[in-house]
Formats: sequence, structure tokens, C-alpha cells
Amino acid sequence: MTMWPDGYGRHVLESVDSTLSEAARMAPDAAGPVWIMANRQTAARGRRGRPWSMPAGNFAATLLMPVSDAPGQAALRSFVASLALREALVAATGREQGFALKWPNDVLLRDGKLAGILLESAGHGPQLRHLSIGIGVNLAAAPAMAEVEPGAVRPVSLKGELGTVITPEDFLDLLAAAYARFETQFTTYGFAPIRAAWISHAARLGEVITARTTRDETTGTFADVDAAGNLVLETSRGRVAIAAADVYF
Repeated sequence: MTMWPDGYGRHVLESVDSTLSEAARMAPDAAGPVWIMANRQTAARGRRGRPWSMPAGNFAATLLMPVSDAPGQAALRSFVASLALREALVAATGREQGFALKWPNDVLLRDGKLAGILLESAGHGPQLRHLSIGIGVNLAAAPAMAEVEPGAVRPVSLKGELGTVITPEDFLDLLAAAYARFETQFTTYGFAPIRAAWISHAARLGEVITARTTRDETTGTFADVDAAGNLVLETSRGRVAIAAADVYF
């Protein structure tokens, strides 16, 4: 039986508009980190305000954390969450193979998108007060290709690809325990060991990919993730570090 991590709250809802929205409502009174999970979301969202489809039986949760970090430091927790997600998925399936981490915040299974992470923050000046880490996982079913943007990685589900059946609450227990371990590593030793572990599971490292922003796109060989969490591409112009983009391959 997975032990719930000390110091983390647990708030499970039957239905909510979005666990990220619920985290924003709870933030002013949050004294410590708390996981907020919902069995149903009516207005789930992904990156850049895109809708996030949530078939029944899938996982949706947000970790609300009081923080006092600069925004760049807090944003590195997307890598912490990615590693925790991968560890929870390995624990749920008993399989090490097939899972890969797609920069900046997706988890792939057999080259399909299994899970996504979205960070939202609140604060004033150079330091944040709260960080919300929203996580969605296709445990039971994957959205149809018509529900995702053109060129996006095909959605897959844990049940559909591997036959694994796990309830959202049981998965929350695995994820919360894994996240607490990586968070302790991050706060104790900094980003370097998190970065090294993330790169060891990176999707398409050494291959040609395209990073696209709202203004432009860059195509090059995925060479590295730097100490600030930037994607580093080797291009005809030399090495280019990209802070935020959608990646296509």
C-alpha cells in the first residue's frame, strides 16, 4: 500500500470546473501543499488556454504549493512533476519501458501523448506566493484525434496501450508519493540531478525536432536542456536556447 506523503493535503472532488481553478480559489488560505483531484471537470484547460478533454475514468489533479521562489526557479517544477509522473506510471504498470518525457511538460507512451502538465502561478514582484501544477493523465481513454490540434502527438491511454486499469484515486496516491520524493531532491540538491534524470528519459534527444512559438519556429537537433530548463537545439545558426514553445516531431 502506498503511503500518503507527510505534509501534503488531499482534497478529492466529484466534479469541478477545473482543478486549476479550484486551486486558485483555495490558494489564499493554503498553509501547505495540497493535492486537489476531481473525478469530473467541466472546463478543463491545457497550454495556451486550449481545452483539455477528460473522458470518464481519466486523472485530473492540481498540486497547490505555497512557494517563495523566483518565477524561473518555480517553473523548473514542471521537470519535477514529469519525473514523478513517469515514476507513478512505472509503479502502476510494472513496466519501465515505453514511457518518455517530451519537453516541456508531456509524458509519452509508445510515442503517443499520455499525460500533460500545466503550471500556473500567483505573486507580486520578484517572488511567487503560490504555484499550481495541473496534471492530466489518460488512464482509461484517450481523446479522439479530432479533439487535438493539427500536428499534435496522437493521444493514447494507459488502458488502451497496456491494458492497465487503475482508479484516479489510486493513481493519485502513487503520484503524490513520487512527487514528494522528487520535490525533496529538488529543494535539497537543486535542479542539476532533476535535469540529469529528466534528460535520461527525454523523447527524441539527438533527433531533429521543431519548436514553435506564437511568433516563429526553430528546427534543429535536440541537443540538451540547459540549467535554466531551456530547450537547446543545434541549428545551422549554432546552438539556440528556447525558453517556451510547443514541440513537434
